[in-house]
Amino acid sequence: MALIELVAIQKSFHDGDNRLNHVLRDVNLRVEQGDFVAIKGASGSGKTTLLSILGTLLTPDAGRYFLNGQEITNGLVNLASVRNRQIGFVFQDHRLLAPYTVKENILLPLLADATQVDRAAEERAEELMRLTRIERLANAFPTTLSGGEASRVAACRALIRQPLLLLADEPTGQLDRENAQNIASLFKELNQTLGTTILMVTHSDETSAYAKRILNLTGGIIQ
Repeated sequence: MALIELVAIQKSFHDGDNRLNHVLRDVNLRVEQGDFVAIKGASGSGKTTLLSILGTLLTPDAGRYFLNGQEITNGLVNLASVRNRQIGFVFQDHRLLAPYTVKENILLPLLADATQVDRAAEERAEELMRLTRIERLANAFPTTLSGGEASRVAACRALIRQPLLLLADEPTGQLDRENAQNIASLFKELNQTLGTTILMVTHSDETSAYAKRILNLTGGIIQ
């Protein structure tokens, strides 16, 4: 059974002149558990829209989305629960919270449905920091981090709930070449070590080369 299956997904938006812009026209996609898929496309090709649908942040106008065998688009699913428990996100701008330390930022997703985290969760955060080689930064604050370090913290935060799926939106877009390669290599390592299914959208040939599969989003269709 596929972890992700998209069937004929469509999504349109009205532009400033109230013209209908067909962003996703007929997207079909199948991703198996443990895969690492990069979806490439030019700016404005609909990559972020597609990722938002996969992350349940947007609903498609038409088509069906199945996650781990459960249909997400039938109107019967609690999307917030799916998003919080089964999906991890890594954004281009990291979205770390300045008043909190690195370790606290990593643990924040667990506070969505709890007032405090237990020792097992703290140990998992510590293990993720070791895996991503940022354990020395546990008590540092986001303003003191480099771009590459912030990206690693964001990856740990996305993984703290052991999600079925990790979604990454242009995760190397704001990094220099060396740090971009380091983060792409990290995703490959996380996929291999933890078995986490990763779907990453990017415009970069170098970044996408670290994935197991590379797909292209052109004209609202995956090729």
